[in-house]
Amino acid sequence: MPTKRFSSTNPVLLIGAGNMGGAMLSGWLKSGVPGSAVIVVDPGPSPAMLATINEAGATHVTALPADLKASVLFLAVKPQVMETVLPTVKSAIGPDTVVVSVAAGKTLGFLEKHLGKAAMVRAMPNTPAMVGRGVTGAFANSGVSDQQRERVHSLLRVSGPVEWVPAEADIDAVTALSGSGPAYVFYLVECMAEAGRKLGLQADLAMRLARETVAGAGELLHQSPDGASRLRENVTSPGGTTAAALAVLMAEDGMQPLFDAALAAARKRAEELAG
Repeated sequence: MPTKRFSSTNPVLLIGAGNMGGAMLSGWLKSGVPGSAVIVVDPGPSPAMLATINEAGATHVTALPADLKASVLFLAVKPQVMETVLPTVKSAIGPDTVVVSVAAGKTLGFLEKHLGKAAMVRAMPNTPAMVGRGVTGAFANSGVSDQQRERVHSLLRVSGPVEWVPAEADIDAVTALSGSGPAYVFYLVECMAEAGRKLGLQADLAMRLARETVAGAGELLHQSPDGASRLRENVTSPGGTTAAALAVLMAEDGMQPLFDAALAAARKRAEELAG
């Protein structure tokens, strides 16, 4: 349990308590990390997040205390402001600190340029972390010890599975697939609902049907031991309605080339964000 790894003298320092940082914080507190072991640096957290911080007995500050050394320094700010933020947190890095960044595109080289050599992890969670159903890809540099890696793993896994990748470049692909992936699924719901409306259904009914279909299919995929292909085949009767639809979706100009292009565009943008 994370509780044994962190304390007020061995704290987790969270920089940024927006959607992702706030989701991670909520998960840490629910998993047993004591509030007294968490320090949140954010110039303006939402009222709800501030209430969560206060109720847990965590500490909220708008500027980093000068004498603080973190066990884990968790960077959860947008890539566009990272260069401004990093110099303000460098003082919190001690010999046993591991730095974790969830900023898309910002490489370990970029972090080292501003923070110096340190144990560092690049991680890419996704927004279902907000409901404990996220998935995170992570890469650790050579400075991360086994103990530090397990420390980071214990914090990341509170919101879902953690997949460690062998190369830093893989994080850009993770960003394109699972980091941005929830938006693709939400857009799928929008498209299905709009197609249903065009078939004559009321717009609100079409949206409810599409939303619950995707949510239910996702839960079935989560619970079933079968792979996605087998589950698809189970729904598809030869010559039936599903087969007719899949003939369109699985055509040479169907969904696969669209997703190939979409993920390639997302990875390219992640690479561009590296600067």
